[in-house]
Amino acid sequence: MASHATLPPSVDGQPLPSLAPMLEKVTPAVVNISTKTRVQVRDPFFDDPVFRQFFGLQGGPRSRVEQSLGSGVIVDAAKGYILTNNHVVGGADDITVTLQDGRDFKGKLVGTDPDTDVAVVKIEATGLQALPMADAGKLRVGDFVVAVGDPFGLGQTVTSGIVSALGRSGLGGAGYQNFIQTDASINPGNSGGALVNLRGELVGINTMIISPSGGNVGIGFAIPTNLAGQVMQQLVANGKVNRGNLGVETQDITPRIAKALALKDNVGAVVTRVTTGSAADSADIQMGDVITAINGKPVRNAQDLRNAEGLMPLGSTVKLTVQRAGASREVTAKLVPEKLATLDGAKLDARLAGVTFSELSQSQRAQGIGGVGVGSVRAGSRAAQAGLQPNDIVIGIGNLRVPDLRTLQQLAGVNPRQLVLVVASDEGVRYVEVR
Repeated sequence: MASHATLPPSVDGQPLPSLAPMLEKVTPAVVNISTKTRVQVRDPFFDDPVFRQFFGLQGGPRSRVEQSLGSGVIVDAAKGYILTNNHVVGGADDITVTLQDGRDFKGKLVGTDPDTDVAVVKIEATGLQALPMADAGKLRVGDFVVAVGDPFGLGQTVTSGIVSALGRSGLGGAGYQNFIQTDASINPGNSGGALVNLRGELVGINTMIISPSGGNVGIGFAIPTNLAGQVMQQLVANGKVNRGNLGVETQDITPRIAKALALKDNVGAVVTRVTTGSAADSADIQMGDVITAINGKPVRNAQDLRNAEGLMPLGSTVKLTVQRAGASREVTAKLVPEKLATLDGAKLDARLAGVTFSELSQSQRAQGIGGVGVGSVRAGSRAAQAGLQPNDIVIGIGNLRVPDLRTLQQLAGVNPRQLVLVVASDEGVRYVEVR
């Protein structure tokens, strides 16, 4: 009689521990997401009309299709909502969602939030299974977690580990960060997948790794469900996230600034600008004040303050600890929508009629971006015919640099013979001549 080496059903009378029963409920809610993005291709030879005529080529723009793979988590079976990462689906022209049972569905992008790297996709399907969301705020370092996703396009894969750290931020990039760190293996393709606790509840959306080689080295990060859930609610309701704003600009405290302000150390964020009429202005925060804590949590630098501000829901009341002239005090402020000053292009130059310019947001300025935003461009206007587009950023006019809206206003009435705008966008910097 042949014998087979198998695990015993129990050890010392106790059932052998296994994650299988929990995963049988979890894995149907984790999906594969594949995207296609059409990218315009520029080639100096194909752009040359003589070259095209000689070889009999068409003059239309050429493009290539970029494909990518990621994961997602069904969080609402009735409505078909799927949580994933912005970097998985943002900008995609086609989204295909593949369920564990092999069914494919066309995904509709509900909304994305690049600042937190969260996105919501919707599919029209029956027989879906969703994961319940747990309160990630109750996680502790050392809790066991399981990551489920589709790394390298191999098919659904499960890895396990522990929570290595909580509240991680400052990992590069300009977004708002409050990551769960885990040593459960997260690899390319796992992005957007599920991080669950041992009860099979969703605690995070797997997002990124830190690795010198590009492979897993036990340092992975997930967006906690408390944050992802808040972002999802706004994306479903509005298609975008509306964030509150204190109305301050700050910078890190250098040893020289600490000496000038008679500070004991370099900890905190020093206020360099207060917007008139903002929440900070109402709370009597002034230039030169040093913000050292928000809601009791220490603020080490300007990024800490910006991160805390961006992660709180619009309308939140926050308590700020502020140092001024050696004395510490506490003030409260309510996060309100950011008010950006605007300017009608017609007041600058008749050739800019139909264009609305605006200040850049605090988030953009924090990234070191300077210039003036293009809010809207009326179809058929001179600017539209010249190629100016909404969301462009004007960084110069002719040989003059335009760092902000105030500088742009000062150019009103100049009326140069040639109106050439220096414009920045996702595609790079270009010149736009408005005739």
